[in-house]
Amino acid sequence: MDSLSKPEWRAHVLRERRAVPLGTRASEARTLAARAVSFVAATAPAGATVCAYVPVGSEPGSVAMLDGLRTAGYRVLVPVTGEPGPLRWAEFTGDDSLVAAGHGLREPTGPVLPVGVVASAAVIFVPALAVDEQGARLGRGAGFYDRTLGAVRPDTALVAVVRDAELVPSLPADPHDVPMRYALTPGRGLVPLGSE
Repeated sequence: MDSLSKPEWRAHVLRERRAVPLGTRASEARTLAARAVSFVAATAPAGATVCAYVPVGSEPGSVAMLDGLRTAGYRVLVPVTGEPGPLRWAEFTGDDSLVAAGHGLREPTGPVLPVGVVASAAVIFVPALAVDEQGARLGRGAGFYDRTLGAVRPDTALVAVVRDAELVPSLPADPHDVPMRYALTPGRGLVPLGSE
């Protein structure tokens, strides 16, 4: 599979994700939520800002992960839809504050925060279709995260959230791709990437 292009990788991963039974997805989501909260508690000060995302479709993760982080005392920000470019953010205050948005997403109804708020995050959980052992992340191809993550502090923990089979030896990468420092998977937990 080393010779696959990014579009071929995307098609492969999305096909594999659609085949995962709902019960397996739910079990993995619970495990990811617990592992995410444990990681943040071990690495970020109380009350720190954590950026994450509201999963859509078969994407790994869950609103329970966001709730767990918020309950543990962290300020949780998630992206809101907008024009192509760096992501804008809003605070997650609970599942009941999420409304339908473009592209099948759900986002908070609260105030939209400036793009630069991402620089205050201690940890950023990034959705990914796959990530490789060097930290190359395969996203959906729109470039929103790559345009955003260039503004984070060097000590911010960038964590790609994937299923176990989506942590792979090698992926195609472009010079503008922002490398991840960790992968978070249900089975392997937190995996340092690259030179970590």
